[in-house]
Amino acid sequence: NMLFFANTQVVCPVCGGNRFKEEILTVKYKGLSVKEVLDLSVDEAAEFFSEQARIRKTLNLLQAVGLGYLQLGQSLTTLSGGEGQRLKLARELVGTPQGKRSLYLMDEPTTGLHPQDIDHFLVLLNRLADAGNTVVVVEHNQQLIRSCDWVIDLGPEGGEKGGCILFEGTPEELKRAGHTVTAEYL
Repeated sequence: NMLFFANTQVVCPVCGGNRFKEEILTVKYKGLSVKEVLDLSVDEAAEFFSEQARIRKTLNLLQAVGLGYLQLGQSLTTLSGGEGQRLKLARELVGTPQGKRSLYLMDEPTTGLHPQDIDHFLVLLNRLADAGNTVVVVEHNQQLIRSCDWVIDLGPEGGEKGGCILFEGTPEELKRAGHTVTAEYL
């Protein structure tokens, strides 16, 4: 994709679009070549690799965050922003050594996401927190705010009319307090 030109795909004259040399494609695992494995969805691959614990762990995580429909060999340029974000966070969970803690700071990560995608995104955020990480999210989405452990509501407006801490506590306490715009929407 060159941004200023129309997208163009050209089939490789050497491999015929198979992405691998013919001698590579003759190698099979459980009857499938590497190209055929990459054509599997995450859901199909989880079943196919059910006896491979390390592979299954990663595939099960992708299923848990709602990415089971993606193909293993799918180009990253075809992913939506929400899919790409969940994939990156899932990689953090799989690739982080046990006991290593990180700070994740996100600014409006749910923008443009469908409510079901937000549910899947929340699974990832909770798993990051459960793994001992700190997750800080700047967000206006009520679905995400309701699921937070702790809310700091800033205001009373934005820009120069904002920046004051109006409330600090759990979403339930914020809802009961009811004196901010965020509380009214919760």
